[in-house]
Amino acid sequence: MANIVAIVGRPNVGKSTFFNRLVEQRKAIEDNVSGVTRDRHYGHAQWGGKFFSVVDTGGYVTGSDDVYEAEIRKQVKLAIDEANVILFVVDCHDGLTDLDKEFANELRGSKKPIYIVANKADSPEKSMLAAEFYALGLGDHDVFPIAAVSGSGTGDLLDEVIKHFPDEGEEDPEAGIPKIAILGRPNVGKSSFLNALLGTERSIVTNEAGTTRDAIHTRYKLYGQDFIITDTAGIRKKAKVKEDIEFYSVMRSLRTLEESDVLIIMVDATRGLEAQDINLISLGIKNNKGIMIMVNKWDLIEKDHKTMDKIKKEMLEKLGENRWIPIIFTSVETKQRIFQAIELAVRVYENKTRKVATSKLNDKILPEIENYPPPANKGKYIKIKYITQLPTKNPVFAFFCNLPQYIKEPYTRFLENRLRENFDFEGVPIKITYKKK
Repeated sequence: MANIVAIVGRPNVGKSTFFNRLVEQRKAIEDNVSGVTRDRHYGHAQWGGKFFSVVDTGGYVTGSDDVYEAEIRKQVKLAIDEANVILFVVDCHDGLTDLDKEFANELRGSKKPIYIVANKADSPEKSMLAAEFYALGLGDHDVFPIAAVSGSGTGDLLDEVIKHFPDEGEEDPEAGIPKIAILGRPNVGKSSFLNALLGTERSIVTNEAGTTRDAIHTRYKLYGQDFIITDTAGIRKKAKVKEDIEFYSVMRSLRTLEESDVLIIMVDATRGLEAQDINLISLGIKNNKGIMIMVNKWDLIEKDHKTMDKIKKEMLEKLGENRWIPIIFTSVETKQRIFQAIELAVRVYENKTRKVATSKLNDKILPEIENYPPPANKGKYIKIKYITQLPTKNPVFAFFCNLPQYIKEPYTRFLENRLRENFDFEGVPIKITYKKK
């Protein structure tokens, strides 16, 4: 991530729309309500043969006592510090405002290249009005009138921006790196967990449920292992989601689930495993994701030496046949077992990508099948002759036999259990298919 562009400005000038235009995806939530974006939000873009990272930020407001505004200001300053180029977005419709002037004063101390981007210049008349932003007196560069919605004017701006990049950048710096998503109900400690791991305020944390809105991606390294960890918005029951912004937040979280390799389902220890957590787990299994359960706020539980085993047993009963999902008890507040939780997530990823040699499979599983062969059906005897793992992203095993159509679900579960006993697939859904031979 050598080439970084930060998009900054006051609320509701179209920063997230501009971000989505640059990364060519609807990654950031757009809404006419100010203050929708809160955390720093990253994406990858390309222009003129150069690749770069784009950082979307929340609207910068000074002199406000609102807890979110103070936290957003911290996030904006962090984005400015790490960027190579700063794009200061203003609004042609509103013209030059006092908030723009205040923010310009904040930027004056930066030695980074700063471009004033006059958004919503969606007509020649509005483009002419962009000239008033020269009064901000920032840098030696022109003011660039653009329309983020249509993309008008962005090409000229990007031609200038990429001149500041010393190298070509990476096409996708995240390719081939394990993607771990933190999911769960609101206010279970997802953002606090991410911040505790990183040792910085990567996500804004408050006691109010629903603080995180976008899915926040972070590159992380632990014990020599690189991976992407994503904080997501809390997911409630559909009936309780009333605001458009929360609806889109939940949709981003679910899309993150689909794009990730391993899901950390975070559960509140004081509430236990709830129906919504089970729904998330079911969705993860359906999408062939590695899954683990992280029981947070363990420090709030009154316990003796049997409490953990008792709660774990109750959870496993609720999981039913999905007892292969590992459970870890943590406290983000006291940092108890938070690094073990990440180690477990990485181990689940390794299990998900594990390839078992065909010879080992047959040596271990065929004797088990001989001891307990598939039940005869309609007087016909089923003979499994050979097993191999298919070359897929997730563990899929093909069992070659004479009468695949007669094998029933209970026997498939038996085979899955034997595979899990002999090979480490903890935290990973296994698929079994039968082929005629």
